[in-house]
Amino acid sequence: MSGGAHPVDKTCVSCGRTITWRKKWERDWDQVRYCSAACRRRGVGEVDHELEDAIGALLDQRARDATICPSEAARQVARDRGLEEWRDLMEPARRAARRLVAAGEIEMVQQGRVVDPSAARGPIRIRRASRGGYRLV
Repeated sequence: MSGGAHPVDKTCVSCGRTITWRKKWERDWDQVRYCSAACRRRGVGEVDHELEDAIGALLDQRARDATICPSEAARQVARDRGLEEWRDLMEPARRAARRLVAAGEIEMVQQGRVVDPSAARGPIRIRRASRGGYRLV
């Protein structure tokens, strides 16, 4: 790359976090899909897709501007799978939400404000993306 310009950031296909260009990826930046070895191993499985679907279904049942907590999706998928412990699905539910943010389908909010899903810490809420197609990148 000449002039110090770096390619545009990407989104990890597994966790939905932002992947920032690094010098070590200069030769194969086009093939980079995961932010870490852990995400590469984890990938996106059946439960991940179920959580994405659950988030969509829960939002479809609510008013257009209503929010849900990722725990609602985790509980629904745990119930559907006959699992007793839904808390094990909380981080996968947050990953599913981040992937949906990257796809432009939803927004992640804290205290009513849209937040960067890669930087959000603590309790979050999820809502459908604004009509204007606004997407935090």
